Amino acid sequence: MRHSNGQRRLDHYHPATSESVDTLTTTTTGSQHTVYAEVVEVEEYELGSDVEPAEAQGTLKLTSRRSIHSGPRRRARDETKKEIQVDDEASLRDLLISLQKQVSVMSMNLSAKLDELQRGDRHYETTVALCDIRTQLQELTKSVESCQSEVSEVKRDMVAIKHELDTVQQVKEEIEELREYVDRLEEHTHRRKLRLLEQGLTFFLSYAILAAVLGMLQFGYNTGVINAPEGNIEYFMKDVYKSRYGEDLADEEVQRLYSLAVSIFAIGGMLGGFSGGMVANRFGRKGGLLLNNVLGIGGACLMWFTKVTNSYEMLFIGRFIIGVNCGLNTSLVPMYISEIAPLNLRGGLGTVNQLAVTVGLLLSQVLGIEQFLGTNEGWPLLLGLAICPALLQLILLPICPESPRYLLITKQWEEEARKALRRLRASNQVEEDIEEMRAEERAQQAEASISMMELICSPTLRAPLVIGVVMQLSQQLSGINAVFYYSTSLFASSGLTDESAKFATIGIGAIMVGMTLVSIPLMDRTGRRTLHLYGLGGMFIFSIFITISFLIKEFFGYVQEMIDWMSYLSVVSILSFVVFFAVGPGSIPWMITAELFSQGPRPAAMSIAVLVNWLANFLVGIGFPSMKNALENYTFLPFSVFLAIFWIFTYKKVPETKNKTFEEILAIFRHGNGRNSFRDSRLYGSMLNCVNALEGHLPVEQAGLVHGEEKGDSFGNPFDHNTEELQLFDSAYSAKNLFPSRAHSTYAFYSGT
Repeated sequence: MRHSNGQRRLDHYHPATSESVDTLTTTTTGSQHTVYAEVVEVEEYELGSDVEPAEAQGTLKLTSRRSIHSGPRRRARDETKKEIQVDDEASLRDLLISLQKQVSVMSMNLSAKLDELQRGDRHYETTVALCDIRTQLQELTKSVESCQSEVSEVKRDMVAIKHELDTVQQVKEEIEELREYVDRLEEHTHRRKLRLLEQGLTFFLSYAILAAVLGMLQFGYNTGVINAPEGNIEYFMKDVYKSRYGEDLADEEVQRLYSLAVSIFAIGGMLGGFSGGMVANRFGRKGGLLLNNVLGIGGACLMWFTKVTNSYEMLFIGRFIIGVNCGLNTSLVPMYISEIAPLNLRGGLGTVNQLAVTVGLLLSQVLGIEQFLGTNEGWPLLLGLAICPALLQLILLPICPESPRYLLITKQWEEEARKALRRLRASNQVEEDIEEMRAEERAQQAEASISMMELICSPTLRAPLVIGVVMQLSQQLSGINAVFYYSTSLFASSGLTDESAKFATIGIGAIMVGMTLVSIPLMDRTGRRTLHLYGLGGMFIFSIFITISFLIKEFFGYVQEMIDWMSYLSVVSILSFVVFFAVGPGSIPWMITAELFSQGPRPAAMSIAVLVNWLANFLVGIGFPSMKNALENYTFLPFSVFLAIFWIFTYKKVPETKNKTFEEILAIFRHGNGRNSFRDSRLYGSMLNCVNALEGHLPVEQAGLVHGEEKGDSFGNPFDHNTEELQLFDSAYSAKNLFPSRAHSTYAFYSGT
């Protein structure tokens, strides 16, 4: 026997048969498996009877090749298929059945051939080779079974993906239902808001506002009353000091005492304004105003009897107490009016605050001239007349109802709130107002009893608080108080006589009243932000003109005609300065601070804003004389710088609140700070209201989607998505990122990992 390259030479055999088992090649395209079956070639030589084994010619050639190759699994290109094609599964199943049949046939053929060879008492080596073939066939069978098991696992994963895609489709349908509900809610609330905008001014509402704004008239009167009798008060202080100590008081000391009498009013205002929120929550808006009149009467009486007691200290105490009274008024009155006023009249009625202030200023200026009470004998009565607004309010206000918002939201007295609304609206149809208050209450449940520290630390409320504070500063640091407190001396320094200066001061009050009346209809037509920008811009321009007129008067003081011309320019500039103040900064800061906050944080916010207002008032009142002496003709230049800064801030940060509910204004800052996000508040009230209403009816998964924005969920708020975003949401939603634990094997199968 001779061996060569796997072939055996059998001398005693003759070729009898030559068979070839065809190559079996099966490809499963669905799972990318290729199976190459065995290639067996057998050449048999039959043993002759007359031939020696050593001489037998014959060749038995066995060639076996096995290759099982699992091709790369194709990565899934579309992870978000919504259903599994039935045809693909059938095709995969048919291929597997065909593979099994072919392997079975091959195994039978080879087994039969092996049995035949064994029966023929073939050589030992041939038997070993055939046993090796059998082993390889067994391994091939195991590989096919493994492939079948893997295909079954893939099928199970595909079924799981189908279930998950069905879940995604269900979530999408629920989101669409929510969107439809929100659309209906928007339509309903839009109609309700239109009905609110149709409410008009009634007799009892006018009466309540008139009774409330007497507190602001008190504020305006005591702000301007100290101006005209400046010389008389200084003379009184000198006389008292000389009678006590037997020596004359220096002019600088007299000026310092007078500045203290002016500025201590602002110190009391700071205290009253800061405590306004506490008083409003404890006693109510109306109740706080009624109690406040006790301070007004006490302070007025102290100032009235100053000369009788021959004590200027009593003047200081009276000014301080009346300052506390006015500070409480500046906090309580705007709050009360903003809460009882209809939505479409809130701007105009809020301007009535400033109208009362200007009327009080004008009244104090008219009564302060020498023809009336601006004399050495009459000025105590001039100061003591502050008792009149307090007494009048004590008579008128008890008939007025308490704030309906305070009754409903703070005290939870719904029936009392309905009665108050029926009186104020002169109608029994008050459900729109009740629903609007309920919406505000739901939106502010977490902030129902917010403190000042919580207000400062709240991210949502910090932005409106900053805006409210800056708006108050824009009123006081504009330089208007320098005009109110020292207008007579300003006009005198411009070249007017003392008598003309006093009449020019009266002109300031008259202009304030007239321009405030003009701004009332403009407030709800043009808007708060627009009028404030006009007012700050005009004040900035005319503050520059005031400075220029002072400089020209100094440089050309030797020319009489130039002096006269500059005097008129200075007076016109100061009066124009006052005109633009009345248009915007005079009334808007008081009103917009109450509008920027809902019922819960409103008292605390008003307290902080009023405190800042009075603090700035105090700084201007006590610091302007020193600043005037230091800067001389450049006295108004710092105010010009402040006006420019406030104009830029208003343009960049302050939103428009015209015809917006408290919830819509809150939505501006809830969905993104600043006026640029105002488009997000087109729904009536905060979107949180409808979420709260639906929360109890949603499944767990859908509730998670709704609260996604608040909790940082990756889905976010479904109401913020447009149609394209929803489509993107659908296409990106896969088994890997929705159900990672269940879809790991499926994802691995598709990605080839």
